[in-house]
Amino acid sequence: MQKRDFLKSLGLMASSAAALSFTFPGKEEFAKTLKPQALKKGDAVGLVSPSSASADRMQFTFAKEALEALGFRVKMGANAQNRRGHLAGTDQERAGDLNDMFADPEVKAIVSIRGGSGAARILPLIDYKQISKNPKPLLGYSDITALHCAIQAQTGMITFHGPMGSGSWNSFNVEQFQKLFFDHERVTYENIHPESDDLVVKSNRIQTLTSGMAEGKILGGNLTVLTAISGSPYYPDFKDAILFIEDVGEDPYRMDRMMSTLKLNGTLDQIKGFIFGQCSDCEPGGGYGSLTLDQVLDDYILPLGIPAYSGAMIGHISKQFIIPVGAKVKMDADAGTFTLMESVFES
Repeated sequence: MQKRDFLKSLGLMASSAAALSFTFPGKEEFAKTLKPQALKKGDAVGLVSPSSASADRMQFTFAKEALEALGFRVKMGANAQNRRGHLAGTDQERAGDLNDMFADPEVKAIVSIRGGSGAARILPLIDYKQISKNPKPLLGYSDITALHCAIQAQTGMITFHGPMGSGSWNSFNVEQFQKLFFDHERVTYENIHPESDDLVVKSNRIQTLTSGMAEGKILGGNLTVLTAISGSPYYPDFKDAILFIEDVGEDPYRMDRMMSTLKLNGTLDQIKGFIFGQCSDCEPGGGYGSLTLDQVLDDYILPLGIPAYSGAMIGHISKQFIIPVGAKVKMDADAGTFTLMESVFES
């Protein structure tokens, strides 16, 4: 994930804002949660590349075959295989594919092929009014956090933080997809523990930071991407929300800096609950020493006095939760679970 390139690219957003093609709906237009239409097997699903380009053409084959195995027909974005530097085409091409998929009546859901970097560049070019008129499931994570946040902020629509098209579609992810998208279950998200002959379970353990239960709209995603769009029109309203975050390849001092951003911009003081996923490859580096990630979380989360836990199966891991971003959930920090409290699709 080339997050430094992503951060540099945000500077282009200011100049892009002057050339906005679409007007944003006012908050009164989505006072209630906007739910996407339900899926069924045989539907057409659109594959798009809103972020980085895929160097290996086989990734497109993997994505297409995985979606077909789930029971869908696949429609590839016209520019999905383009490249401009590290990006999957120009900003206009990537945004155009996303807009076209939402406008296409044949396409019933949209899946990102991969993440990487660059989704924030297209946020001013997305047709949010079109999305409001044609709500459809959007699936992806990591850099796709920018799309989840922007669509939530501008339309109130539920999107889905989960596997990419070219990502891992193991039995855990497939079963979860089935329960959520086809069976319409109010899923309870609880870590699984691989079989082991160890006396103590060590894999996928949660840590309760502050005991208790909380209810609210679940919002968040990748911490780097989330903090990078802070202060923009694409940053969601976190009042009374359950915040979930994850990251990859970040030293604890950088995690500290980003958690500081969430404190300074008021996010942490507004939320009712906190869920930290997994930070892959986030060990302290060399030099003068470092806070640990546990210490960083304690410094920012414990003073809030809200239910909180860490270690959820959220992040850059093969088996990961598919989270309906913007849906109402009930979390239990002691059990390390959260449960959907509503249907996430339009009935």
